[in-house]
Amino acid sequence: MADAASQVLLGSGLTILSQPLMYVKVLIQVGYEPLPPTIGRNIFGRQVCQLPGLFCYAQHIASIDGKRGLFTGLTPRLCSGVLGTVVHGKVLQHYQECDKAEEPGSGNVLKEVSSSFDRVIKETTREMMARSAATLITHPFHVITLRSMVQFIGRESKYCGLCDSIATIYREEGILGFFAGLIPRLLGDIISLWLCNSLAYLVNTYALDSGVSTMNEMKSYSQAVTGFFASMLTYPFVLVSNLMAVNNCGLAGGCPPYSPVYSSWIDCWCMLQKEGSMSRGNSLFFRKVPFGKTYCYDLRMLI
Repeated sequence: MADAASQVLLGSGLTILSQPLMYVKVLIQVGYEPLPPTIGRNIFGRQVCQLPGLFCYAQHIASIDGKRGLFTGLTPRLCSGVLGTVVHGKVLQHYQECDKAEEPGSGNVLKEVSSSFDRVIKETTREMMARSAATLITHPFHVITLRSMVQFIGRESKYCGLCDSIATIYREEGILGFFAGLIPRLLGDIISLWLCNSLAYLVNTYALDSGVSTMNEMKSYSQAVTGFFASMLTYPFVLVSNLMAVNNCGLAGGCPPYSPVYSSWIDCWCMLQKEGSMSRGNSLFFRKVPFGKTYCYDLRMLI
């Protein structure tokens, strides 16, 4: 019980601290660029035309709504985090109880000789079920969070309170409205999890020397690195999910010119791929201007 409470408190603290970052990220994902590009330098020192980064974007939001405005959508996101942590823990606890019930008998010998790869598959499958259950239960709060952020673009007040937002979505879209963008989000989580654990297993088994004294530390580092790599590869699923959650929901940010109206998440995926926008919002610092598409600024006007 204490572990669950500490996880909830830690998760809530991280959610509060990261709220401004997510706010900026979501607005960039839907294509909202209120500030003109500037002349700057990339990591190689070359002069380039780039869009404002995280801090400039956050300052723009604060100049309009104040610093408190940077935490728009925090309440439903906190609800999502707390509920997701509880559901995730309950599912894993259920599996642990099932293991304890199967322990007595001669099956212990068989468990000890089972391969490490089988153990990875077993643990990953259970983690997948726990995460999927948490995502399914908390997705309605995720949708409300995104829409309350995106309404900054049109200065609407359609999704202000949690209860009012729930009533609005149910009245206009029915039950399915609460699960807009769920499929790509689930697929992204599942692929990322399996990719991360599989890569970590391969690295820990074949690339690291088991005789090294810092073996446990190396394994934890490899898990973190493979997790980052997997999240980068599956970022398009996150982008598509967020766009579908706000797509054609009655907000300016979910309609043209910021976002086209998509018939399905596959249509959204294909259109983003065609435009070369699958990584939009992935970087919050070194952001290149997508010439030839939406932004066609003359560099001489910016000097």
